[in-house]
Amino acid sequence: MSYTLSQILENLSIDFTGSDIEIDGIHTLTEASPRELSFFSDPKYRDQLSKTQAGAVFVDAEHASLLPEGTIALITDEAYLNLAYASKYFAHTLTTKGGHPSLGEGCDIDKRVRFGHNVTVGANVTIMAGCYIGDNVTIGAGTLLHPNVTLYHHTVLGESCIIHSGTVIGSDGYGFAHTKQGEHIKIYQNGNVEIGDAVEIGANCTVDRAVFGTTYIRRGTKLDNLIQVGHNCDVGEHVLCASQVGLSGSTELGRNVVMGGQSGTSGHLKIEDFVTVVGRGGVTKSLAGGKMYGGFPAVEIRLWRKMQASLMRMVKGR
Repeated sequence: MSYTLSQILENLSIDFTGSDIEIDGIHTLTEASPRELSFFSDPKYRDQLSKTQAGAVFVDAEHASLLPEGTIALITDEAYLNLAYASKYFAHTLTTKGGHPSLGEGCDIDKRVRFGHNVTVGANVTIMAGCYIGDNVTIGAGTLLHPNVTLYHHTVLGESCIIHSGTVIGSDGYGFAHTKQGEHIKIYQNGNVEIGDAVEIGANCTVDRAVFGTTYIRRGTKLDNLIQVGHNCDVGEHVLCASQVGLSGSTELGRNVVMGGQSGTSGHLKIEDFVTVVGRGGVTKSLAGGKMYGGFPAVEIRLWRKMQASLMRMVKGR
């Protein structure tokens, strides 16, 4: 769906000059197209303003001059809040009415499965009782969904995957903007989730859809039970995550990363290939590849062990 820019701004008390344009969606400064809105709310992304191809950008007056010619400046001191208000225009329309999926050969689908519209299911897929498959979902050949799995709209699930009971894929990420009065305004999560081939996800996990763009779980990754993957994460190939791991939004895990039980990350960081984070490790900054880390905040394991030993000696020395 698309709207004119003037329609979107009608209730936002923002004026603009220039011709009205059609807007199809919202994206980041680096990814937005000429038919998309974007926003600027953090000085660390200042260099991206001059390179953006967005049709229009919510931006403060101080930085508006940095936008390229042809990009419309939407002057506001609350860019993030106005993004939240605008995101509602592009939210997927939910309906209780279902459709008939396109099924490959050899599928075994329980009669108590509910499908949305425009669902595509590959050959030899098994879907057990109580599952819900939302609009525009694609499921690859040979995949197994245990009872009561939920795939929200626009989820893409690869071939030969196993998803265990109670797991929810594509639920909304935890995103809100805040008014000056302390109210929390929902940022509609209009991206999706893509899961690669041969991924196994345990029981009662949640994988949040992206704000815009895609949350990725890549080929061969195995997630234990009770794991949370935040919006816009990119979990690399052949990653192992033990139970109760939590990945904050926009965390990037490289190939063959191992996360021990109850370990977690803060958002917007990268853990490089072949890193191991031991149980209950708390990752607060990006980690170099090929090493083992532990503790909170997570440091290289040898240093962490020395710190623990020194602490023990101090305690016993009293």
